[in-house]
Amino acid sequence: MSKKEVRRFEIDKIQNPDFLKDLSYKELDLLSDDIRKYIIDITSKNGGHLSSNLGTVEATISLCKNFDFTKDKIIFDVGHQCYTYKLLTGRNLKDLRQKDGTSGFQKMNESIYDHYEAGHSSTSISAAAGMATARDLKGEKYDIIAFIGDSSIQNGLAFEGLNELATSGHKVIIVLNDNDMSISKGVGGLSKIFRNFSTSFIYRKTKGFLHFILRGRFGRYLLVKFTKFKNWFKRKVINMTIFDNLGYSVIGPIDGHYIRHIDHAIEKAKKINHSVVIHIKTIKGKGYEYAEEDVEGDWHGVGKFNIQTGEISTKQAEVTWSSQYAVLLKNEMSINDKIVTIVPATGHGSALDSLFSIYPKRVIDVGISEEHAFTFASGLAVSSFHPVISIYSTFLQRSYDELSHDLARMNLSCTILIDRSGLVGNDGETHQGIYDEAFLYTIPNVTIAMASRSNEALSLLKESTCNHGVFAIRYPREYCLSETQEVKKIAYGSWKSELEGKNTAIVSTGPLTLKLKKALIEAKKNVTLLNAIYLRPMDENKVISLLKYERVIIYNPYATKEGFANALTERLAELGYKGEIIIKCVPTEFVKQATIEEQRKYFGIDISDIVSLI
Repeated sequence: MSKKEVRRFEIDKIQNPDFLKDLSYKELDLLSDDIRKYIIDITSKNGGHLSSNLGTVEATISLCKNFDFTKDKIIFDVGHQCYTYKLLTGRNLKDLRQKDGTSGFQKMNESIYDHYEAGHSSTSISAAAGMATARDLKGEKYDIIAFIGDSSIQNGLAFEGLNELATSGHKVIIVLNDNDMSISKGVGGLSKIFRNFSTSFIYRKTKGFLHFILRGRFGRYLLVKFTKFKNWFKRKVINMTIFDNLGYSVIGPIDGHYIRHIDHAIEKAKKINHSVVIHIKTIKGKGYEYAEEDVEGDWHGVGKFNIQTGEISTKQAEVTWSSQYAVLLKNEMSINDKIVTIVPATGHGSALDSLFSIYPKRVIDVGISEEHAFTFASGLAVSSFHPVISIYSTFLQRSYDELSHDLARMNLSCTILIDRSGLVGNDGETHQGIYDEAFLYTIPNVTIAMASRSNEALSLLKESTCNHGVFAIRYPREYCLSETQEVKKIAYGSWKSELEGKNTAIVSTGPLTLKLKKALIEAKKNVTLLNAIYLRPMDENKVISLLKYERVIIYNPYATKEGFANALTERLAELGYKGEIIIKCVPTEFVKQATIEEQRKYFGIDISDIVSLI
């Protein structure tokens, strides 16, 4: 890769970061512009995480310029801001997030430059601390960098990592990417001056010299007095941060789009013999007007879009399940003032934006704090309110203990709206929503339900507030079929008969039940189709009715077999069923990126696969 090639936008020809050391700062700025244009172009075609990647271009270039990541290690928290890193380490993004293509996150089996992988927030500091401990136990020498965004730093796991790392003696360089979104109040000018002073080469040498000359009883007395004065000055005069109080050296804040300043900060950080925080200020979405001006989060993760107009490709005629439940929840909150909605930083993705302005005191975003969200809900529930927690399935995993210990154990009334249940497609292994049903089945006092139509969704939401304990409502990342029929109350725990036939019965769950019904009618299949709206408790009368069929097919394309499918199989065995049982669910594995349709076809759980069994 030559300097001339960089200026000609040939980003996809980069093999490794070695060429960065030969570029001037002017050329590095040109490279930054080229990378931004490349990322915008690729995400406009494939979708992906846009704003977060546009905001970290210069910082990533500087890190790749100053470290050798064939031996040094970097962990991008969450990992969704690693596009520039992938480009600089020899991976083009033309097949980004596509089946068998480049992942949108760090993947260890994709490159020797990827030393860790994640899709959930706030893991980087704890993982880096573990790596640093292993490095030092083996007597090896290399740097470890945790690159963490401001919203991720507020999660409890990040604080646990910071707490342990502060006293462990194992050095990690933490790059705190602050884009003014949700970080705690900024440090003042005096603090910046003090930090630059306290982490400088001159200061550290001077401090060592003072320790040398202030030996002896009187010298130690003077040193103690000086240290007390310094600490008093920091505590009383300078606006401190949690990093200072934990004992980290802090460099910054510095302009995260000025490579020269980042280089200088890294040079300082390398010379410090303990863990250090480099605080960079960046603009999320930098370089693309629509993303820079976005305050709602529309450009954080995007589908295909028009670069010139900023128009994001959507199916305007259809309503997502997220939007459907958002409307239903808004209506329920208008007639039930005991409902309080809790959102762990997923409000925009779940289409709840309007609720924040309509009910500012009863819709609470707790940030990326999933565990807190559930225990917070328990406090509301024991105080005569009904909490509704809106959360993605993949993030619900983080709250298993709190859900079990603080809600279900006390049989508290709470609704959980589980968005993105089922396969989610291109985000890959870390974001699939296929496991919640199974682990919810292990917890007592938990109802699990899934609607196939909008009128069923309304009935479920209303029923969830009727003191059934924890009431989990699952719904997929797909479009919702609206029903014009009158909404009828669905009895708690009941199923619905969609088709009546002979010999074979299909027990199906979720919205695909309706597509399956249509396909069976078109294929003129004489089969019974049961819509299992309630996955737990099951409709005992309908389960008993299955005993007369020669074959039962359990179809759940939204979860693994360890939940509802296994429970139904077990119940049929208890009732003495002698026929054939076929289970068609998502396999119990970490599902790789592809479209949802490709994933279903690959696993043999497409509608056509079920029809072919009849």
